Amino acid sequence: MKKVALVAALMMSTLAVPAAMAKEWKQIRIGLEAAYPPFSSKTPDGKLAGFDIDIANALCAQMKAKCTFVEQDWDGIIPALNARKFDAVISSMTITDERKQSVEFSTKYYNTPSRLVAKADGKLNATPAGMKGKKIGVLRASIQETYANDLFGKAGATVVPYGSQNEAFLDLASGRVDATLVDVVVGNEGFLKTPSGKGFGFVGAVLDDPKYLGQGAGVAVRKSDADLRDQFSAAIKAIRANGVYKKTQDKYFDFDVYGK
Repeated sequence: MKKVALVAALMMSTLAVPAAMAKEWKQIRIGLEAAYPPFSSKTPDGKLAGFDIDIANALCAQMKAKCTFVEQDWDGIIPALNARKFDAVISSMTITDERKQSVEFSTKYYNTPSRLVAKADGKLNATPAGMKGKKIGVLRASIQETYANDLFGKAGATVVPYGSQNEAFLDLASGRVDATLVDVVVGNEGFLKTPSGKGFGFVGAVLDDPKYLGQGAGVAVRKSDADLRDQFSAAIKAIRANGVYKKTQDKYFDFDVYGK
């Protein structure tokens, strides 16, 4: 009888292990690239600032988790996530089918289109045929790089990748590239509204093809952390409902950045 009781106790103990080992996610390390204003940047005194940072803090507060930020170059951000340098990416990472092969995504927390930025003198024909022989700057490993290669590169344009979008803006201002393909908010806030952007403007059509440009920006986590993905999705839904999201976005935008 004691033997039966012992076996039963061992079975109960074994069954209880997965629940005991379930991660509570009370501390979460957030990876980001801090050179993408107004979504992420650094203040003159070195502090992180921007919509992504504020949204990350709001989500962590909703999840009752303590979050810390880890800076990472954009083109290595997914490998760094999977190497466990941090637990999630909240850095304007667009949800795409290609990226879904490597990471899990929450539901979106914003969605904005892309567009070319170039001299506003009307001389640039911003069609694939019209961009033949022109140079287009893009952020390396971004959705804009993929889109520019397929839409403009195959028609004869040269696509020039940069380590940060700010570098692409610098080369655009100095004339080393003819245009840059960029998120419209980043193009407007990070360049066109600055002194360097004088004489430049958006050219050509608004680009929002989900095949290339995804389904909005989401929180990326490792494939093994679907529970964390679900917690972020629930938190996004909660701050959208309780007004925290609107209060946060209104600090940066005069339109609904959540998008369609």
